[in-house]
Amino acid sequence: MIEVDDSGADERLRRIEAVTDSALSRLGVEDLLDELLARVCGLLQVDTAAILLLDQHAQQLVATAAKGLEEEVQQGFRIAVGRGFAGRVAQDRQPVVLPQVTPAEVVNPILHRKGIRSMLGVPMFAGSELVGVIHVGTLTPRQFSADDVRLLQLVADRASLASQARMGNIDRTAALALQRSLLPTRLPEATGVDMAARYVPGHHTGVGGDWYDVFTLPSGWLGIVVGDVSGHGLAAAVVMGRLRSALRAYALECDDPADALTRLDLKIQHFEAGKLATVLYTLVSPDRTHFRVSLAGHLAPMMARPGHEVHTVAVPVDLPLGTGRPTPRRSTAVELPAGALLVCYTDGLVERRNELIDVGLDRLRAAIEPGPAETVCATIMAALGVEQPADDVALLAMRRAPLAG
Repeated sequence: MIEVDDSGADERLRRIEAVTDSALSRLGVEDLLDELLARVCGLLQVDTAAILLLDQHAQQLVATAAKGLEEEVQQGFRIAVGRGFAGRVAQDRQPVVLPQVTPAEVVNPILHRKGIRSMLGVPMFAGSELVGVIHVGTLTPRQFSADDVRLLQLVADRASLASQARMGNIDRTAALALQRSLLPTRLPEATGVDMAARYVPGHHTGVGGDWYDVFTLPSGWLGIVVGDVSGHGLAAAVVMGRLRSALRAYALECDDPADALTRLDLKIQHFEAGKLATVLYTLVSPDRTHFRVSLAGHLAPMMARPGHEVHTVAVPVDLPLGTGRPTPRRSTAVELPAGALLVCYTDGLVERRNELIDVGLDRLRAAIEPGPAETVCATIMAALGVEQPADDVALLAMRRAPLAG
């Protein structure tokens, strides 16, 4: 292990701390990593610098940013933990100095072609977790000092924060792409009803497990689903996708919404242990005169009819999915008069911090007017101010066609 002497480096440390604490704080993650490497090349007077981030699943280091070794990043260079110079740094989880590069210790052909003679590498941590390695090299022999090690470790700590932010951005982007791929790009055409929907990802928390779905069944019944998986980000979006697909499969076998949700509950308990989800599942009859609905911990839909007050549909609410408590689930048959409008939604539409949910429900009730589904959705979204919600919002409106004349 390298002994680090804290004396004699105050001025250089002040320079690097000033860079990492202020000048880079306004940069994006990719630009920040590039600028960090450029600065460390100047401060340490080295010819190359590279950051390799850890792929946890493969247990490989992946070249992510580089100065003087851009070819590594362009080729997507990977090396297993424990193999080569960077792999040794990751395995030992401590700084490694290599005064003389040899083929036995450095297996990356790019480094040999570049003519690297000496190298210094340090691990990157997020808490106690290894997230990558940063290393520098020179084209002439070099004896790296304890001061050099300390400087590079400081840069590694700053780069670790940036890499974590980068991974968070990647997760959010992937989750959003997944979620949007699973949401219907266009609601199916269904006789006797018109439908519209909205989905808005959470502004602060990122995307998560909210979804809506509409499908027609061979029997002529119309299936409507609105659900919310606990949590946020990619993990919740993945579970949401699995539940959506499973419920579609169960819908082909079950003509009772409660039966389908019972099966979905068993699935989440067995394959998604620790996750909770609320789901509204409705089957609208082929003649559109009524629907059957079952609620797994979900908010009840609201109904509006011309000449009547908007009201919450009186439906019993069963336990959410994933609680591990096997209790019977119930379906309720509800009349759907001509011209009636059904509004289904997730809690992100009505919940606000430091406010009773009843306030949000009253706000929604006041915003609903019987009319075309698209107009209803637009009016609700505007009235409830959910352009940048704190939580995901899913909204679906369905109106039965009015009587002719």
